[in-house]
Amino acid sequence: MKVIAVIPARYASTRFPAKLMQDLGGKTVILRTYEAALGTQLFDDVFVVTDSDLIFNEIVNNGGKAVMSIKEHESGSDRIAEAIENITCDIVINVQGDEPFINKSNIESLINIFNEDRNHTVDLASLMFEISDQAAIENPNNVKVVVDQNNFALYFSRSVIPYPRDINVGVRYFQHVGVYAYRKQALIDFSNLPMKTLEASEKLEQLRYLEFGKRIKMAETNHTSIGIDTREDLEQARLLLKQKGSI
Repeated sequence: MKVIAVIPARYASTRFPAKLMQDLGGKTVILRTYEAALGTQLFDDVFVVTDSDLIFNEIVNNGGKAVMSIKEHESGSDRIAEAIENITCDIVINVQGDEPFINKSNIESLINIFNEDRNHTVDLASLMFEISDQAAIENPNNVKVVVDQNNFALYFSRSVIPYPRDINVGVRYFQHVGVYAYRKQALIDFSNLPMKTLEASEKLEQLRYLEFGKRIKMAETNHTSIGIDTREDLEQARLLLKQKGSI
């Protein structure tokens, strides 16, 4: 089974323009993310896919592999599908370009799902963690997921799911972590399918997979990701690097 990592890397960002090219301990954020992905030694290959000449050159000039995205895309899945169409692989891991502190155990848990899936019943794998704070549960920026008894996703929503009509039944609430592992064919299929009403309403691309019958297996984790979405996040990342002794 050939497993590759693809790092989608858009230059533009509404909250923090050019964040992937910011300095993080003497290297750019995107280069640190790329090197961290390589450093896990979990992948047969690692690529950055980008719409930016700056990011493309940053990776290539430092000995890495990058692919230029030719088309405009509405979702990360579409962007990755274009990049891997002519790459031989079985499983594709989506590594976020603004998360240079990759948690290796999370990636291993996703890969293991496919290693154990001998009958190919899983199209995608993703992560979730339990939340109990009511404000976090009600926050529409936190995407929630409900699963069946085998941890296959039933639905994702920005709303509170399940609705707590009876608060004494012991329901657990899970927040989705946007790290995905895909079978290559599931990605190709996604890029050829239209957006339907659930995805359009919630603005969640994973609902397209569910609407068209794809199966998403969820893995529970205690390790949440550390992303860089603001300048404050960048400062925190710089402090974390110093604590780790990386610079």
